[in-house]
Amino acid sequence: MVHTFQGKTVGNIGFGLMGFTLRGRVLSDEQIFTTMKAALESGCNYWNGGEFYGTPERNSLTVLERYYERYPEDVGKILLNVKGCIYPAENFRPDSSPEGVKTSIESCVRMIGGKGRIDQFEAARKDPKVDIEVTMKAMQGHINAGDIGGIALSEVSAKNIRRAAKVAKITAVEIELSLWETEPLTNGVVQACAELDIPILAYSPLGKGMLTGQVKSFDDLAEGDFRRMLPRFQPDVFEENLRLVREVETLAARKGCTPGQIAINWLLALAKRPGMPEIIPIPGATTVERVKENAVEIDLTEEDLAEIDELLKKFTPVGDRYPAFAMHLLDKE
Repeated sequence: MVHTFQGKTVGNIGFGLMGFTLRGRVLSDEQIFTTMKAALESGCNYWNGGEFYGTPERNSLTVLERYYERYPEDVGKILLNVKGCIYPAENFRPDSSPEGVKTSIESCVRMIGGKGRIDQFEAARKDPKVDIEVTMKAMQGHINAGDIGGIALSEVSAKNIRRAAKVAKITAVEIELSLWETEPLTNGVVQACAELDIPILAYSPLGKGMLTGQVKSFDDLAEGDFRRMLPRFQPDVFEENLRLVREVETLAARKGCTPGQIAINWLLALAKRPGMPEIIPIPGATTVERVKENAVEIDLTEEDLAEIDELLKKFTPVGDRYPAFAMHLLDKE
């Protein structure tokens, strides 16, 4: 199955760029470009990056600028979603005022260069000081100016999705959704997207790597890896949070696949249920091997899904998704 958004055809599974520049390891352009090529060849051409995924000198956009310089023929093959309007150096302060939107979009356009194209732009978090209608109108002005192709939302409440959709066409809503984070299924966000026919970009479909089964302890995380500051990865809760992974590993062994493939394909199966919106998982990867693994689509039967439903009833992750300062930025209105 394929989808058509903004005139571009994309596959069922997208591709997250964060790991290239925000995981504590410095990767060469050659490794990054080879992995990007593998994503395209695997049909994963809905890409998600961020202005703040790294430093002003090396982030999703600057890497893409160099990639497009080498492979200009790939620009039209990619549907690119970019997050901005937030300042990590200032404790992740959001600024979605018209001035903040202008600064961030112009910065992103400059960094990606003349060959690049930002198909969708979103504020990484809703600015609590700015009504969402004001932000939407500001972004619409940049669509009219040709700076961006569309407007997406990130980590917003159902109420604000509906408010935003009354002002501008919303091309996607990016939320954390996975076997490890199911709150959007119960807090009205998924329902609002279904009602408004807005696709969901499901970031961290692998539970920030936990659901791959490759991370066995806190010490497996490299120095500088942002996950070292996340409550769910702390040593005192790590073992408890591995319980779901072990259950998924058991199911994966029976299916002859990996636990990560179960996690990603659960989201694809979820989207087929009545009353659900389109859901595009956007797993990240930094190697060709991992890209190819993530791109595999498998058939989860109704029995498989019922088993997963039972697992989720028995498991609640221990710890918040983010540290306190970042949890404060989530839109719960």
